[in-house]
Order: sequence, then structure tokens, then C-alpha cells
Amino acid sequence: MRVLAIIPAAGMGLRMGGGTPKQFLSLEGVPIFVHTLRKFAASDAIDEIFLGLRVEDMERGLTEVNHERFSKPVRLVPGGASRQETVARCLAEAPTTTEIVVVHDAVRPFIELDMIRQVVEAARKGGAAILGILSVDTVKQVERQTILGTIPRERIVLAQTPQAFRYNLLREAVDRAQAEGFCGTDESSLLEHQGHNVTILMGSDRNIKITKPSDLPLARLYIAQERESTQPDA
Repeated sequence: MRVLAIIPAAGMGLRMGGGTPKQFLSLEGVPIFVHTLRKFAASDAIDEIFLGLRVEDMERGLTEVNHERFSKPVRLVPGGASRQETVARCLAEAPTTTEIVVVHDAVRPFIELDMIRQVVEAARKGGAAILGILSVDTVKQVERQTILGTIPRERIVLAQTPQAFRYNLLREAVDRAQAEGFCGTDESSLLEHQGHNVTILMGSDRNIKITKPSDLPLARLYIAQERESTQPDA
């Protein structure tokens, strides 16, 4: 049984400004999504990778992927108008031997290999698992500009990716959501909508999602730290 990683990268990344989608922005000379692909290509828990891209970005993406010469298959799949549609299109192309599907944000390049393995193992046991971190801020429930109440922080988890699922469960949840016109903000919400339990594992503060210009200096720092950690001792 095989594990398929889906990396949706068909968004526009408008919060970054400019005309370049955020996943294609250069981080130390390499597009952000390539840094992310490197992590999944290096993971022993992953057998194959699907990269979902806008049709107009396919040639550009293929050039970057071919340049890397990854050690495992990376297939480009034309994405849709939403993340949910992009994931659905990738699922439709998944090999029949697929057991587990792992979905990860293209702009989270600092995921640790051990965390990829952990969510895959948890999905095998329970069907669905995601990463998350505790909120350090006080969370308010609001309506327009009025506070309705304060949500206890111990009941709040900030969801991250990767999120891993048994293939049949995710495919069913995606198909039902499409039939019902339900749009989730992540893959876990699609299973939650259908009443499935989802296990949450502790994520990492370093597993940042690069979505705005102010995220780039921290990302560059993390890249520098990763390079230092891989340098041989003098």
C-alpha cells in the first residue's frame, strides 16, 4: 500500500502583493514550493508526490521540478479554482494502490520529517490525523465589531499541515462536500462535516505558513539554520 502526498499550489497568494503567486516566490534562490517538495521527497513515509498547479503555471512548475531531479516521482496535476477542487482533481488521479493521502500546504517548507511520519502512522490507525499547535493568544468570538464572548484557550488548536487520511475516507468526504455544496477551509473540515473523528498531533511553531511579506525574514532565518545544521563539523 502506498502513501501519496498532495501539495496544492494553484492559489494566487494575493496577500503577498505583486504578480507572483507566493508559492513561486524565491526563498534563497529557490521557489518556496520547491523547498516544500524537498522535504516530502526526503521522507521515507512518502512514496509519490502530486503537485497541483494552475494550468498557466504548469510549464514553469515542470521546469523547476525537472531541475531538482527528485529521488521519488513528482507528478504535476492541473488544479482548480479552489484548494478543495485542486485536492479533488489530484485524488481523481491517485493510483489504485493508494492507502494514505497526505495533504500539505505548498508554502509550509519547514515541516519536520518525523512529523510527516507521525501523521501517516496516526492516519493508518485512526483514519484521519492532522497537526496543530496551542493558541497563546486570547481568542474572542465576535459579530461585526462586537465581542460575543471569550473562547477558553485550552479548547483552541491552530491547525497545520500535513493532514493525513485513509484514501477512501478523504475521497468520500470530498465527493460528498461537492455534492452538498460545502466548502471547507482544510481537508480535516470535510471529514468533520461528515461526522468522522480526526486525531490531532502536536505540531511546531517552526512549521510556519508563508503568506505575507513579513513572514519572509523568519523563513530566511530558518533556511540559514537548516543549512548550518547540515554542515559537517570542522
